[in-house]
Amino acid sequence: MIKEILADLVRIDSVSTRSNAEIVAYLERRCEALGLITRRFPYKDEYGLEKINLIALTHDVQEVELALVGHTDTVPYDPNWSEATNLTERDGKLYGRGSCDTKGFIAAALTAVENTKVKKPLALIFTADEEVGLLGAKKLAQAKPLRVRYSIVGEPTSLKPIRAGKGYSLAEVIVKGREAHSAYPALGASAVFRAARLINRLESITTQLKQDQYDAFDPPFTTLNIGLIHGGSAKNVLAGECRFTLEWRPIPTQPSEHLLDLFNTAIAEEMKSDPDFQCVVDANRQDTGFETAPESPLIKLLEKATGNNSGTVAFGTEAAQMMLLGSEAVVIGPGNIREAHRTGEFVPLDELERCAQVLRQSIHELC
Repeated sequence: MIKEILADLVRIDSVSTRSNAEIVAYLERRCEALGLITRRFPYKDEYGLEKINLIALTHDVQEVELALVGHTDTVPYDPNWSEATNLTERDGKLYGRGSCDTKGFIAAALTAVENTKVKKPLALIFTADEEVGLLGAKKLAQAKPLRVRYSIVGEPTSLKPIRAGKGYSLAEVIVKGREAHSAYPALGASAVFRAARLINRLESITTQLKQDQYDAFDPPFTTLNIGLIHGGSAKNVLAGECRFTLEWRPIPTQPSEHLLDLFNTAIAEEMKSDPDFQCVVDANRQDTGFETAPESPLIKLLEKATGNNSGTVAFGTEAAQMMLLGSEAVVIGPGNIREAHRTGEFVPLDELERCAQVLRQSIHELC
């Protein structure tokens, strides 16, 4: 049964650039067939496409004991990958886009709920647009449609319970210069040279960030990265503008603004040495990390059920948004994150089936 559900889910192309209405309709039908009450929370994305968050409940209430959370969208795939929307089994592995991240978890959650009797309210939460900024989960966190005591957020962790995760922040930095003929550089000011000096200061900031450590993480400090840079209009013109992206992943004990404070200090120092220095910083994404206490009943339950000690991850998840709904949150799921987002993505069948058992046991003990 679990393979059939996963095959159905993989067959539906739910790349983030498309509406997720088709996969939500499928999930709605399955949940209602299980006797669950479904609620849609639609919104339009920046391109005008309809996106839907779906909540399925065992009881018509505003507070639930446990929520199982999975995102419905996937990253794009190579059109030449024949297995992308056709689940294929080989050597105990199930191949297909989303099989690992996170349609496998969703299939396990649906399987776990089947024929399960609960006394306390349980919710299944299916979100949109996780892969492009946790947007669906953020919409739910803002709307606060329900309160959650415990949540299990699906991500490929090889069934290792994750009790803490780093945040994710992103800014676009625009450094201004003054165009001039490259034969007469004194007539202008290169935005690329200015950006290079600023980036050099950012490299020094990485040393400062290492002073604040959280040993449970690898690496145990806030990291930053300059992933993209573009400047200038021609090889023989001093660049009038240079843009670069600044990405950083703060540890949960450090606010996202800490890096921005250090960066603004660096900008101020550049302005002292170059009065004409101009820079605009658009910090358009600042997702906080999350942390659940090691002694949490949910952590203890999942450690016992899986036989794995809890740990941490450096990538972002929807756990922080679940915590805004009042929840203690743990991230767990079948498959390895290193197999996600690539051609040949797969989930091991034994982990998938084991995940359903772990979720069923969690429902039994908590609900």
